Amino acid sequence: MPNWLLPEFIQDTLPDDAWHIESMRSKVLELLRLSGYQLVIPPMLEYQESLHINGSEDMDVRSFKLVDQLSGRTMALRADITPQVARIDAHLLNRQGVTRLCYAGSVLHTQPAGLMRTREPLQIGAEIYGHSGPESDFEVQRLMLESLRLVGIEGVHIDLGHVCVFRALVRQHGIDAALEARLFSALQLKDVPQLKLLVNGLTGAARESLLALTQLYGRAEEVLQRARQQLPANEEIASALNELEKAAASLKSQAEVGIDLAELRGYHYHSGMVFAAYHAGSHDAIALGGRYDDVGKSFGRARPATGFSMDLRQLLALLPHAAAPKAILAPQDSDPLLAQSIASLRSEGHAVVVDLAGNAAMHSELNCDRQLVRNGAGWVVVNLNN
Repeated sequence: MPNWLLPEFIQDTLPDDAWHIESMRSKVLELLRLSGYQLVIPPMLEYQESLHINGSEDMDVRSFKLVDQLSGRTMALRADITPQVARIDAHLLNRQGVTRLCYAGSVLHTQPAGLMRTREPLQIGAEIYGHSGPESDFEVQRLMLESLRLVGIEGVHIDLGHVCVFRALVRQHGIDAALEARLFSALQLKDVPQLKLLVNGLTGAARESLLALTQLYGRAEEVLQRARQQLPANEEIASALNELEKAAASLKSQAEVGIDLAELRGYHYHSGMVFAAYHAGSHDAIALGGRYDDVGKSFGRARPATGFSMDLRQLLALLPHAAAPKAILAPQDSDPLLAQSIASLRSEGHAVVVDLAGNAAMHSELNCDRQLVRNGAGWVVVNLNN
């Protein structure tokens, strides 16, 4: 096999796309900076137990592992940055009040997360620690939508869900952990025939409530109305539905909003409202988030937390191809005035490439469409002949 081949679902990013991704990254991070979020850069590699959220089997399966030659302990390449940010909040910063953190970096997955997805997503996101009210959920939801618009993604639909609805039904009807896991799997897959088989042995009220979840999706106002009619009177369910109603009202001016009460993505570590952004150009969600108040428990300091993340590589595929800006070609010359002209142009934001090979005919490979030429005692920029 040729040694230049890469593993499946791993790819290089070439110049035009690389610059486009970098532009997207810098725009989103600047938005987050101006919104009061502080940047952290966690390491790519940690001991495996530090990277698992509350012992999540899902995270364990997604992580590449290796043995540390110094300690002999098992290490893992991060599959998600959220556990690392939780660790930083819990121990390195150890603040008592509200903390806003953001990040951008590659993660690695043992398997692609969806059709045509890379195993090396470039994850960017933001998280709020230390605030338990729905206002922090609304903030990160709005920031997620604003970030998508900022990089050029329009026509976004956001689906809201709440894991407390399913959990409340499980508790109310005394469902054991083994059946809960199977019910969760069937709901996630929208496998109604399997769900019907699983609820056969439950009471009529339990059967009706759990089956109702598979139909409680669509426009926010309609779903909330039907949910209040079809789900049992339960304080936890009522509170969750009220939160969803407020979130939908908060977001309706920014995106089309739907609700899906069978959406349990991240169920094993999410603790409240969850949300996902969708676009007609993608089979998968293009941004995800939710509340995960127990995420810091593994590090001995659970704090209320909510946040969102997205993959810049995935978003790039939804955007028109954007060529990198053209540069100016400069000759190899020791004239001090030429050096001054180059410095001046670069200070104005123009890319200037010195023609080391002395072959202006190759200017297309240097991505140049103009050149510096001598004009009397000085230098001027003129268009290159194609």
